[in-house]
Amino acid sequence: MRAWRGKEEPSRLRERRGLTEMPRPAGRLVWCHAASVGESTALLPLIKMIGTLPETSVLLTTGTATSARLMAERLPEGAIHQFAPWDRRIWIARFLDHWQPDLAVRMESELWPNTLAALRDGGIATAIVSARLSDTSVRGWRRVPSVARDIFNGVSLVLAQTEEHAARYGALGAKQVMVGGNLKLAAPPLPARPRDVDALTSAVGSRPVWLAASTHAGEEETAFDVHTALRESYPGLLTIVAPRHPDRTDSILALAKSRHLTVAVRSRAELPAEDTDIYLADTLGELGVMYSCAKVVFMGKSLKAHGGQNPLEPLHFGCAIVFGPHMENFEDLAPQMVSAGMAVQIAAADQLAAAIGRLIGDAAARGNLTAASARLSDEGRRILDGTYKALTDLLDASAHHRGHDGR
Repeated sequence: MRAWRGKEEPSRLRERRGLTEMPRPAGRLVWCHAASVGESTALLPLIKMIGTLPETSVLLTTGTATSARLMAERLPEGAIHQFAPWDRRIWIARFLDHWQPDLAVRMESELWPNTLAALRDGGIATAIVSARLSDTSVRGWRRVPSVARDIFNGVSLVLAQTEEHAARYGALGAKQVMVGGNLKLAAPPLPARPRDVDALTSAVGSRPVWLAASTHAGEEETAFDVHTALRESYPGLLTIVAPRHPDRTDSILALAKSRHLTVAVRSRAELPAEDTDIYLADTLGELGVMYSCAKVVFMGKSLKAHGGQNPLEPLHFGCAIVFGPHMENFEDLAPQMVSAGMAVQIAAADQLAAAIGRLIGDAAARGNLTAASARLSDEGRRILDGTYKALTDLLDASAHHRGHDGR
């Protein structure tokens, strides 16, 4: 069913059952796992550093077709991508029997019970990095306290994003818990090919422009409302809409047509013309291009109870950032960004037009938001270095315990 809906690669479904024809590389192997695009992108600097260790390879697994396509382009040379096996004992056993990792690194809150139990039973050192755990998840684990204690006791190391997340892991039975910070602060800028940036910038010209990034169903309608509300105040206004799932192009086009808005579609190799109202950026891997051209950005998945998209991505491009009330996926970072003057948070969809309009028209306000973000790069580097040091210590200890320094 997931393959039919375009959420899986049909040719690679065997990997979901722990099967592969790809050989295990010689030497030590570090298995890194991330849920999707944002998490795997945040792991890239760490994967690159681990890959420079002598006789050490990195296997990255993810759970979405989109992340697999992007990682095929962005993984450092020598790193391997596979789809993560689904959390069924026989499939996890097949996966571990083939790859035999020396260290397993899980990103954020990927806490699949059968997988964690298999790692524990196999004596494989396991670390959860950039770890977070919501109150809802904690309540769920507490319904099965003996299972939670059994699972979390088997985790070798938890590097939590904050003291609060560390306390949650500790309360569930994790033994070695430290605050390591949020690895997304160290994520590299999204790629943006200069020729693509130049082409789009040239097409936009001097028009006022803003971007609704990684939008979900319902948010495109809000973006079109904003465009209609602001175009009289800002003649020539261009609204760029980059949906999180590009397969929704037809429904978004139909919505724009019902509003009598003129649309150019990037997947059709179109650029915005002078009379284009909406530029539909319905391609994968090109958000960096959009951030380069639109310095006022609304982050999607935040107007309804969905948890928000990564608000750090546009910081690398000097963007002024607006997001909605639902940033549960970034419950620590979002308030920090707002209090530090790095972002504006609105309480409801009907406030978005005013926020976007103010930033488009006020260069000083845009400058204040973007200047505040400069200091994040130093913190990101510190978090990355600390995480790398903790993992290499764990890897060395694991190899010594298992009686070898490589295969």
